[in-house]
Amino acid sequence: MNPISRTEELEYAGFWIRVAASLIDTILLAFLVLPLLYAFFGPQYFSLTSQGSYGMLDTLINYALPAMVIVLFWLYRSATPGKIWLGLIIVDAYSGERPSPTQLFIRYLGYYVSMLPLFAGLIWVGLDQRKQGFHDKLASTLVVRTHKKRPVNQD
Repeated sequence: MNPISRTEELEYAGFWIRVAASLIDTILLAFLVLPLLYAFFGPQYFSLTSQGSYGMLDTLINYALPAMVIVLFWLYRSATPGKIWLGLIIVDAYSGERPSPTQLFIRYLGYYVSMLPLFAGLIWVGLDQRKQGFHDKLASTLVVRTHKKRPVNQD
């Protein structure tokens, strides 16, 4: 199945702008997660001598909460705050329209696949013609700019 012509007019988001969006999202998630960890586990949680997991609540705060926030942003805005700030959205690779909830769930799980072989699936964004990481390929999604670049006026 080939992408339809609608996707040909899209401007794919490259590696570095997506890295920047991820850094923004990481910082914002830290503002949510770190105070919760401090509130529930205290300052000893952050000490270098802290060992292992602090149980189910630790797992929920560190993994489930960020996953839920990210997927909810994808569902309602087709982007995380970092992508929104940088003018990027996630679209279906075949129609250029909003991805389905199933695609977004697969995309999130695909991040783990992308990280397994030394982050090769994330680095692949910089090498792929359509700027798709493994997680995008698995979910049939693209990350694109919300506005096309205007040609430079050469007058």
